[in-house]
Amino acid sequence: MPDQPQGSADEVGRQRLRQALVRPSRGQLIVGVLLAALGFAAITQVRTNNTDNTYAGYREQDLVDVLSGLADASQRAQTEINRLEASRRDLEQNKQAQSAALAAAQKQAEEMSILAGAVPVTGPGIRLTVTEGPRPVDVNAVLDAIEELRSAGAEAMQLNGQVRLVAQSAVESAPGGLRVDGTLLTSPYVLDVIGDPHTLSGALNLVDGPIAEFKDAGATVDLEERDSLDITAVREQSALQYAQSR
Repeated sequence: MPDQPQGSADEVGRQRLRQALVRPSRGQLIVGVLLAALGFAAITQVRTNNTDNTYAGYREQDLVDVLSGLADASQRAQTEINRLEASRRDLEQNKQAQSAALAAAQKQAEEMSILAGAVPVTGPGIRLTVTEGPRPVDVNAVLDAIEELRSAGAEAMQLNGQVRLVAQSAVESAPGGLRVDGTLLTSPYVLDVIGDPHTLSGALNLVDGPIAEFKDAGATVDLEERDSLDITAVREQSALQYAQSR
């Protein structure tokens, strides 16, 4: 009677498993090879099923034709892209041109409104104060001062804070003072002017210029250059027209 294996049934099972792994029998090897072959065949079948066979049966010329068609379609698509890009650039350029034209028109409208006396203005300029002496201030000296200032680049002018002076303004002698655009003004006459202070002052201080004329008539003259002046007087008709145009 053969000897019985030592130890429990679990130990006997583990010993047989180790023996089979270390020294497999011929039958075990055959079964292993068959299982490996079956797995390889299954993987190959899956990969074959996942392959795109759309063009598998095409002839060489058919494939050339397909590639040529794809190239033509790609070229047409690129041409359309180029056309759309060119259209986009043209639109952007037109938009920029329109914006520039609009900005220029707005600036011109603002300048015209200032010249017409339709809007208040703030900026650097001068203040000329003329206080009459024994004799009334000569209206011609006032007109000369206004013309010299316009020639020197005056942007806006007002007299005594009441009357906005524009190209159509009328200045006349009147009992007790000067009548400017229908408004009676009295001494002292305060002329506020916006523009380059140094240039405006130079225009008034010319030899035999406006300041000299005022002083020859016995008037007292004070000239100030200012970094900022507020011209608040507007012409009523111009202001109404400006408001209606907005």
